[in-house]
Amino acid sequence: MTARVGGAERQEGPSSDVLGRAAEAFGLLAAPARLHIVWLLAEGESDVTGLAERVGGALPAVSQHLSKLKLAGLVRARREGRRQVYYVDDPDIVTVVRLMVGQLTERAGQDAAPVRRLRGTGA
Repeated sequence: MTARVGGAERQEGPSSDVLGRAAEAFGLLAAPARLHIVWLLAEGESDVTGLAERVGGALPAVSQHLSKLKLAGLVRARREGRRQVYYVDDPDIVTVVRLMVGQLTERAGQDAAPVRRLRGTGA
């Protein structure tokens, strides 16, 4: 979307609806356990027991995280007999998570510097 400002064309940002949905998705991924779950599911599907073992969390807690991720549409599940198998079906979510975690891992390996907070953003 573009708008004219002082005779010049200016690119407008995304709609408030899109920004709101993005903020909700990032909010869900802000919890380290949920981010870890999405990271693991990006590598391959798993049931809740396998995820709990790999995340190192209690089964009920991992199940609750999966429910939130599923309700938000970040994770899906299918039934295999008596168990639910979870997976990430959105390649864009996988790309964002891999990019962020990969960049921070690379930076940590280069200079072991902590992630800096942005000034004036509350981030």
